[in-house]
Amino acid sequence: MTLTVAIAFAGSLSAQKYFTKEGKIHFFSTTKVEDISATSSTATCVLDAGTGDIQWSVLIKGFRMEKALMEEHFNENYMESTTFPKAEFKGKVENIASVKMTVDGTYNVKVTGDLTMHGVTKNITSDATITVKGGVITCNSKLFVNPEDYKITIPATVQEKISKNIEVTVSGTLAPLKK
Repeated sequence: MTLTVAIAFAGSLSAQKYFTKEGKIHFFSTTKVEDISATSSTATCVLDAGTGDIQWSVLIKGFRMEKALMEEHFNENYMESTTFPKAEFKGKVENIASVKMTVDGTYNVKVTGDLTMHGVTKNITSDATITVKGGVITCNSKLFVNPEDYKITIPATVQEKISKNIEVTVSGTLAPLKK
């Protein structure tokens, strides 16, 4: 009977969902002419530790840049954030079974899914880490996005200022989702 209870308890832990609404998404573009950087600290993420399903969402207007004029151009001219208010990733941590949510450690995982941005959805794959420390779950990933792939038009007058491969870093500290 004790073994049955232990197995049921372990099964309920692995099926736990984790959540944050304070995830960070940072992007960085570097060229010979200019570096452009922006961060949002209001991204949401839900991770289902049982299935590996993971979803990130961020409001485009939530990104902050060094200069207000850059933010304005980013929202109005490039991302068209009134028409396309958010970016979203829906996917799966492919090797979630290798992550022991109750054992401290850093686990290398592969994440595959669909990134939707600017009205375009593309399948992407990224390496990521899930770190467990003292019961706290942290997810981190870095990927590269080409604005052209998402039909984001860069005017010829500023093309030399914006990289064709934008580095995107995603991180979040997740807490158990309360039912």
